[in-house]
Amino acid sequence: MSASKLSGNTDEEKLAELCSKCHKDQGIWFLNVFWSGKGEQEAERVWAYVHKFNELDMENHEEGSSIDEMGAHRFLESFGDAMTVVAMRNLLRKVGAIGEGRPKNFPLTHFLIAHFDADWRVMVNATMGENAEEVAKAQKMLKEAQESMKVAQDAANEAKAAAEEVRKEQKKYDDKTTSLTEKTTQGGVVSKNRAKAELAQHLAEDPLPLRRAKITAESAEKRAEKTLKQAMDRVTELEAYLKELQNNCGSAGGSLWWIDRELHEARKFMPKARGGIDK
Repeated sequence: MSASKLSGNTDEEKLAELCSKCHKDQGIWFLNVFWSGKGEQEAERVWAYVHKFNELDMENHEEGSSIDEMGAHRFLESFGDAMTVVAMRNLLRKVGAIGEGRPKNFPLTHFLIAHFDADWRVMVNATMGENAEEVAKAQKMLKEAQESMKVAQDAANEAKAAAEEVRKEQKKYDDKTTSLTEKTTQGGVVSKNRAKAELAQHLAEDPLPLRRAKITAESAEKRAEKTLKQAMDRVTELEAYLKELQNNCGSAGGSLWWIDRELHEARKFMPKARGGIDK
């Protein structure tokens, strides 16, 4: 796949095109351009910025490309950033990134330029995509791994519920065993013998609800183990592929880091006993 650039005729048009991308893509573009320096160093912070933009974009969330001025104030406050929206606009005007008007919207790219003192002309003229095929393959593998982990998570939840049902039915069975055992020592001979007969019959086999619960739990556990193995195989495969690509990431350092970070995030929702990690 050939390399690609922003398509505007001027740097200002290119910046406008970049700012029209979704919050995530703007963040990844910044990381890719400056990966060898502040990109790699500040990747985790950019991740947090993107997700805050997704949260504050009340209308479009992940699909949006900017937030309004009130959202911008809330964004800056949430990260304790000393720079105000007005000061940020003034800085952007000073470096020629925006004109004299008052922008209605606040794209992540504007914040990144101002916050990291990034050269926006370098940013909008960067070439991307010389290893786009490999990145696309990694993204496809990520989606498959996420889907597999979701299936495994659902299976684990079903197995947990089935095991709880076994415990509930087992308690009913054990409580009845205790009650009948006590009756074998109470009352007259006839009542004791009747209790002994009932106890013997009771102990002869599990009642139908308990048997059914055990069968269901066994089946659910097998499915959980199978789907977990499938999910972890996909995770391991993707991790190995990312490690291979990161040794020669070209202009996609940020893209590959982002895929790895999303994989890490997905594992937080897996049960720890089944390959998950702490949230």
